Amino acid sequence: MSQSAPWPGLRRGLVAILRGLKPDEAIDIASVLVDAGFDAIEVPLNSPGPFASIEKIAARFGGETLIGAGTVLTSSDVDRLADAGGRLLVSPNIDADVMGRAAERGLVTMPGVFTPSEALEAIALGASALKFFPASVLGPSGIKAISAVLPDDAVIGAVGGVSHDDFAAYGKVGVRTFGLGSSLYAPRLDAGAVAERAKTAMAAYDAVFG
Repeated sequence: MSQSAPWPGLRRGLVAILRGLKPDEAIDIASVLVDAGFDAIEVPLNSPGPFASIEKIAARFGGETLIGAGTVLTSSDVDRLADAGGRLLVSPNIDADVMGRAAERGLVTMPGVFTPSEALEAIALGASALKFFPASVLGPSGIKAISAVLPDDAVIGAVGGVSHDDFAAYGKVGVRTFGLGSSLYAPRLDAGAVAERAKTAMAAYDAVFG
């Protein structure tokens, strides 16, 4: 099985999840996130016109920021993502066809896992990182238990019901990568509100991981 592109060395292990983002606000929202220090931005494909948003953000910030899509479920979506300039593929599940196509297109992958079997399958399929989802159900103790059977170099992310208030608890079990969704962005929020939330998240991350 081909390997996905390696997980990049982000300044902070934070991925902004912009579920519900509209193309006409994509640049404004992405700008405040990049300004705050986010190195990775994900637009879930169940958002309005997601590929248009990804293309806009990637064209403006793709050189300095890892831009991509979430909720990627088919190999055709992998191609649309890559054609739009995205480099990050996030999914809620493990799909061999999706993973294989992502590797062919040179994408960074972060498939969703919940069990040891799924985590090991994702690694076998060449995942760049693992998205433990929903992390709020597993909690730090659940992720720690599963991590015991994973390779030492596996990149483990906690996503789903996670906010900046949870960084310390997950940090104690070795998790340093997080996907932030509704605690960071929601369709009702303007760029100013997102900017304040982004600054709060950055400060919290630095306080824990420095």
